[in-house]
Amino acid sequence: MRTRVKICGFTQIEEAVYAAHQGVDAIGLVFYAPSPRNVTIEQAINITNALPAFITVVALFVDETEARIREVLQQVPIDCLQFHGDESASACRIYGKRYIKAVRMQATTNVVQLTEQYHDAAGLLLDAYHADTKGGTGQSFDWELIPKHCALPIILAGGLDETNAKQAIQAVRPYALDVSSGVESSRGIKDVSKVAAFIQQVNESDREIT
Repeated sequence: MRTRVKICGFTQIEEAVYAAHQGVDAIGLVFYAPSPRNVTIEQAINITNALPAFITVVALFVDETEARIREVLQQVPIDCLQFHGDESASACRIYGKRYIKAVRMQATTNVVQLTEQYHDAAGLLLDAYHADTKGGTGQSFDWELIPKHCALPIILAGGLDETNAKQAIQAVRPYALDVSSGVESSRGIKDVSKVAAFIQQVNESDREIT
């Protein structure tokens, strides 16, 4: 199975278009004001309008109000929602959109129980836990915490870059990898050479496994 790639936290049109032409499957747009990768609705519209066909656009929210989420959905062509806070399953599904639930992994996290709770999610995104930051920390977590068999697609995040993408795929066999800070030159600014190298490493790993 081919490992999909999502790159999150684009703020610049040119970088998102470059990633699309390199073969990324999905781009993430962050609608979370405290994040250095936060985009306005206007920025999001400009980025999505520039993308070629068949690129999935994912909107990331963190414990956001329903009104704000609906405001974004009314103006930006979003394909999938990503909830990175403490949102309940019922709160995730009211928009009639495919959604991903992010999980900040700890030793006590019960992934199997979460797959039952968010049974209609398009995937579980497993990320590193940080007490003060919800995603985009550049930190990894113990992949041994991930069950070998899961009812939902696993999207692996946290501390990934071109140096460990192959290792991640071989160890976890996830549905997809999600990277943000690992392909940046600075927060919110993607490094196109790192983007290309990351996607190349994923493709090479898939060929080796096949």
